[in-house]
Amino acid sequence: MSEEIGTTKRTTSGGDPRATGPHAERTASMPRRRNLTPWLLLVLLVLIVAVIYGISRRKQAAGSLAGYTRANAAPVVSVSVPAVEKSAQEIVLPGNVQAYTMAPIYARTTGYVKAWYYDIGAHVRRGDLLAVIETPELDQQLAQAKAELATATTNDRLAKVTAQRYQTLIGSHAVTQQNTDTAVDQLRADDTMVNSAQANVRRLEALQDFERVIAPFDGVITTRNIDTGQLITTTGSTVTAGAGTIPSNREIFDISRVDVLRVFVNVPQEYAPMARRGASAVLTLPQYPGRNFHGTLVRTSDAIDPVMRTLLAEVDVRNADGELQPGSYTEVHLRVTDPVPVRIVPESALILLPDGEYVGTVDRSGRARLVRVTVGRELGTTAEVLTGLADGEAVISNPPDSLTNGERVRVVASANNSMGEAR
Repeated sequence: MSEEIGTTKRTTSGGDPRATGPHAERTASMPRRRNLTPWLLLVLLVLIVAVIYGISRRKQAAGSLAGYTRANAAPVVSVSVPAVEKSAQEIVLPGNVQAYTMAPIYARTTGYVKAWYYDIGAHVRRGDLLAVIETPELDQQLAQAKAELATATTNDRLAKVTAQRYQTLIGSHAVTQQNTDTAVDQLRADDTMVNSAQANVRRLEALQDFERVIAPFDGVITTRNIDTGQLITTTGSTVTAGAGTIPSNREIFDISRVDVLRVFVNVPQEYAPMARRGASAVLTLPQYPGRNFHGTLVRTSDAIDPVMRTLLAEVDVRNADGELQPGSYTEVHLRVTDPVPVRIVPESALILLPDGEYVGTVDRSGRARLVRVTVGRELGTTAEVLTGLADGEAVISNPPDSLTNGERVRVVASANNSMGEAR
């Protein structure tokens, strides 16, 4: 039995020497490795395909983004066709209301205010006494001048008698020719002294008349700068201005004539030929909503201001009721005789550049073109374009600040394709 077992062992172990030991283990692992290699290659291939697909998708997304960015980089604008206004019969301009005549009243003599009789808002007539100034020093100077005049008159009378006496005695050779000539020359000198003294008296009397401040014309007191007891100094006075002193360069009253008012307007150069004398004007003021005041264009400066490029015009309006006040702001609706064709564009369409005003248009290739225009009235939300645009040419209603000539833009449908129908 032991032999069978031994024989069996030998038969089993003797058939293949690699069936046992280390060789047998390596032989067993080789089929397993051959089975894993295809799977590894497959996984590697899948990874390579995934990487290539991801890179391809990323390049495709980057290209799409670049294309979208290029497509949307152009600014979005809306366009509108300006309406042509063919019958503009009036222009609206801002105006300044001024008194027809205005005079600041200054003191001509130095003294103290004794009394004043009219305050601001008072209506005065020409020749009315406005105030009285006390001038004691001037009164004494006038008294002195009259005394000097009396002395000069007496000396002149004596010189006249002496000269006549000498001229009578010269025929009998009772006096010399020298004495006679001296007496005659003395008479001439005394005559001159009398004339000088009389002129000085008249000068001081004229100054004394300025103690009474008189209204030079019919009007309204608009300013009063004096009060009782105040010291008034004039040019050349040695009195130092202080508290309660009216300086020499300050008026004591202002008087304005307001029954007729002047309204000054600056007419743009484009409308200057239409600002003709006799044209009617309608005034509107914010303090009188819904009311109109009628005036007439009476004169112009006949010259264009080189800085403002405007023509100064004066419109006179009657103010018998005194409802209008000088210094007010008004809008002047000036009627014109010649119709002016204009195009109405949105105020936002105007582009202000250093060399003038422009509007943007879009050509057939979708690029912006800047066109220089001449602007008339600015009407708040809209403005008038006098020159620069062709009939039916659309303008960009909302140009960006960075818009340049030749830049590509994207046009979207405008809410209002036209600014309105032609009138």
